[in-house]
Amino acid sequence: MSPDSNLSFAAPSASKAELEEGTAFTPRFDEHGLIGAIVTDAQGGGVLMFAFMNAEALRLTIETGEAHFYSRSRKSLWKKGETSGNVLRVRELLTDCDQDVLWVKVELQGEAACHTGRHSCFYRRVEADADRVALEFVTR
Repeated sequence: MSPDSNLSFAAPSASKAELEEGTAFTPRFDEHGLIGAIVTDAQGGGVLMFAFMNAEALRLTIETGEAHFYSRSRKSLWKKGETSGNVLRVRELLTDCDQDVLWVKVELQGEAACHTGRHSCFYRRVEADADRVALEFVTR
């Protein structure tokens, strides 16, 4: 598909069987027009990041093979790696049983998926004891 195609997504079926067992891709965007996207390394399987996509970001991701997302804080579309050079090349795109979450398996072109310069956005573990809950840095 070319980036100037008219790819659009049909509304999800009211039929649970069709939604869960059918072959039509009908992503269930939330009330804000967004769908969650879990991004993992296609080879190692590790979680790199979580972000949201709107219909335009999803369309661009499918058409270009590079991950695009929607920033809720900036209220704008963004292509991963546009400024950092750390592009996420999509190797596989999956959806869950009720089509309200996406799993994007990618090949990281660069050093970091996180805007902090780390390989993954998940670089701190929640540690709890009787007195406190705190974050501990982890390396992967």
